Amino acid sequence: MRLGWIAAAMVLFAQAAQAVKREDFKTCDQAAFCKRHRQFGEKAAQEAQTAAAYAVVGGSVHLDQHTLAVVVENQADGVPLQVEVTFLASGVVRMRVQEETPLAPRYDDTQKHVLRDEGQSLAYARGEDLQLVSEAGVHTVSYNSSAVVGSNATFSVRMTERPWTLTYLVDGKPSVQLNTKGFFRFEHLRPKPEDAPEGEWEERFGSWTDTKPRGPESFGMDIGFAGAEHVYGIPEHSSPLSLRATRGKDAYDQPYRLYNLDVFEYELDNPMALYGSVPLMLAHSADATAGVLWLNAAETWVDVEHVRSGLFRRSAGVDTHWISEAGVLDVFVLPGPHARDVFAQYAELVTPTPLPREFALGYHQCRWNYLDSADVLGVSAGLHTHDIPYDVIWLDIEHTDGKRYFTWDAAKFPDPIAMQHALALDGHRLVTVVDPHVKHDPAYAVWSDANARGLFVKARDGSDFQGWCWPGDSNWLDCFNPNATAWLGKQYALDRYNGSTTSLFVWNDMNEPSVFNGPEITMDKDAVHHGGWEHRQVHNVNGMLYHKATADGLRARETPVLRPFVLSRAYFAGSQRYGAIWTGDNTATWEHLRASVPMVLSNNVAGIHFVGADVGGFFGNPDSQLLTRWYQLGIWYPFFRAHAHIDTKRREPWLLGEPYLTHIRSAIRQRYRLLPYLYTLFRETSLTGLPLLRPMWVEFPRESSLFAEDSAFMVGSAIMVAPVTTAEAQSVRVVFPSHEIWYDMHSHAAYSAPLTRQFAVQLADTLVFARGGSIVPTRERRRRSSALMQRDPFTLYVYASRTGSASGQLYVDDGESYDYESGSFIERDLIFANATLESRSSVRSGTSVEQSAFAAAMAAVRIERVVVVGLLRAFTTATVVEGDQERTVDISCGNTECTIRDPAVLITNDWAIRLA
Repeated sequence: MRLGWIAAAMVLFAQAAQAVKREDFKTCDQAAFCKRHRQFGEKAAQEAQTAAAYAVVGGSVHLDQHTLAVVVENQADGVPLQVEVTFLASGVVRMRVQEETPLAPRYDDTQKHVLRDEGQSLAYARGEDLQLVSEAGVHTVSYNSSAVVGSNATFSVRMTERPWTLTYLVDGKPSVQLNTKGFFRFEHLRPKPEDAPEGEWEERFGSWTDTKPRGPESFGMDIGFAGAEHVYGIPEHSSPLSLRATRGKDAYDQPYRLYNLDVFEYELDNPMALYGSVPLMLAHSADATAGVLWLNAAETWVDVEHVRSGLFRRSAGVDTHWISEAGVLDVFVLPGPHARDVFAQYAELVTPTPLPREFALGYHQCRWNYLDSADVLGVSAGLHTHDIPYDVIWLDIEHTDGKRYFTWDAAKFPDPIAMQHALALDGHRLVTVVDPHVKHDPAYAVWSDANARGLFVKARDGSDFQGWCWPGDSNWLDCFNPNATAWLGKQYALDRYNGSTTSLFVWNDMNEPSVFNGPEITMDKDAVHHGGWEHRQVHNVNGMLYHKATADGLRARETPVLRPFVLSRAYFAGSQRYGAIWTGDNTATWEHLRASVPMVLSNNVAGIHFVGADVGGFFGNPDSQLLTRWYQLGIWYPFFRAHAHIDTKRREPWLLGEPYLTHIRSAIRQRYRLLPYLYTLFRETSLTGLPLLRPMWVEFPRESSLFAEDSAFMVGSAIMVAPVTTAEAQSVRVVFPSHEIWYDMHSHAAYSAPLTRQFAVQLADTLVFARGGSIVPTRERRRRSSALMQRDPFTLYVYASRTGSASGQLYVDDGESYDYESGSFIERDLIFANATLESRSSVRSGTSVEQSAFAAAMAAVRIERVVVVGLLRAFTTATVVEGDQERTVDISCGNTECTIRDPAVLITNDWAIRLA
């Protein structure tokens, strides 16, 4: 026991003292299955016979309602594979492959953990909307015209028999191609031979041996995106937004790896695996966008190669090679053909990010660790004294009794409930960390109860899996055991989690899972979960299930049920349903500041919207300039938290002195001013799946110069941010896209696009521009927290387009319950045209009893100011029209801008303000 703790402490010291050790993590050549498939792909690229290894068994092709069933066989081994191609009403096509008669079942529950309603509510195409035409070994299934609602494109899938390939066609042109390079290889389950090939039935890495009792069960396939110029997604990596090639010129020397790992002080511009894995890739060109979801929770590697042709080597497409160690081959093709279509198609599969608790959009103050109750309350008071709003203060592992989660260090936190009540007086919340490792200690009630119930992951010999983490010797809850996750949820009950209140929320760290003495600092692959499944088959979804159990526990702790807030480090496709994530243990350098933008954007593209990076960098001590610039950028992360390592200097904003305190305070206040816009944007995301932070190409899909842009970005459709991310910057280059007018959100200076301009910057300057044609709601009154803003009036900023028009929305609900699902919300469409601003109830608002009750509760909340920017002429009067009543209100105008002060219109009502 003592030796285990010493070893864990040594690992902790190593984490604090040095950067990532590459030798701790595998390359593709050190992962036997990856090496086999990559070598097979290289051979298939050179030999036509190898590329044609798989063919359709004659007479096996059948279309039954929405499913095309096929048997495919490798001509060398004769093992039949069952292929099912399923057609969804949205145009999405799903393909699944496994043995027709497997030697043993393959793990196939990833779909239950990821897909909406465990995959039970997918909307399939009607049989009468599909047509199969077969001719000369080619089978084409087409959607009837107008079968895909909301799209004017035509969709079809063409399958060839010899060799076996699938091509998804949009408007008759190839879009996504499967196995057209012949890289498909499926390792069928088999008895162990006497002369088992190296790496197939046992594999060594460092001092660890993976016993691989099922033998080889991996598979791989090439997926090509015809005509695409760039591919995006498959987070988490510290790579550019537009994914660099791993094959060909100027390529990485490794494929992108998807395998959740604790990689502290990770390297930049690298395809190494990090904390999360989302196997979703989008491909884009000026003509179309498409996507692929590779639904597999095992270790996965992805090669990327850009295909060029012609004299000028123009892009002819992007080829990818996907390789997974275990499970069922399960891939969804998202045909688009536009980016917004792809986001909607993915959202339909997995459910988009739900509306969070409104306080979670505020500023989070965190470090490892605030020392005691006096320190916590002192930091809170310091923020108040310096007029810095915040919503949440955080406690890391040192708040516990010896790293025993669900406990408190009684000497440091003698009355945690009184501390939480003191914070709550100003609308503040507390977050405490709860990690998935459980200290192995029979005197620790949490461990003792879980042990008695048999809730821990098992080692390969049937004993409880044991390893080292922060507490020393630890066991891990088996998140695949429904009894374990139900038990975990109950630990958050107010009568179980002593010292907790309803203003306490949770942070799940280390849930990859991180095991300090394990291979690659994680759990052994041959550890055993509920149902007899090996850890190798489920690794990437493990953290999400712990995240889910925590969120479920917070929901269950009070009545009526309120939205939880849980931050998780590990994540997978579907994690967006359970809370926020962050980009892990970054470093206080300008390079990490710059890298945070493509990392946050890549996650947003892949449906992980509520994401941020540690402001200031977790490791190291940022200088005052770097920390200031990080706050100026960090206010735009959907999840906005400052965090720091235990060995770093304290860096609360006031400790920097002037002028840095003023600049940081100004940035945080800007975040709070814009909370109405951000919350409305979350509403849009929850309905459409659109990213919150958007790469420039999402809003301007035909402007090829923006396809690889990952420094500037859009916040929704209305705001463009060009952050300053270099030391001692004197100027920043800004590209204003499309034929729009853009407005500096501080000075309201107008810039007519297309335009590229160099802006001089000083430390106080941030480059933030509103897009002409947008309306941005704000709240201007300064409060200590978002909770104290709930009844504050709104200001509307109207940024006119070239034609003098603009539009936007304002969404309001109670910010904490699920009552909005039954209509308890206010949603207004805001339209400015012909010098008149109108507020109309949105089509989703309805007239339910719940909506009426909420509107009555908000009846006193008004619009206190309207600012119209970019007017084509001067105006002298403003008239408010409500029903058949008209009245004149105060207005002041310059040549291109008017301010209407206190028009006394309510957010609950229809009204118009007419300028003349």
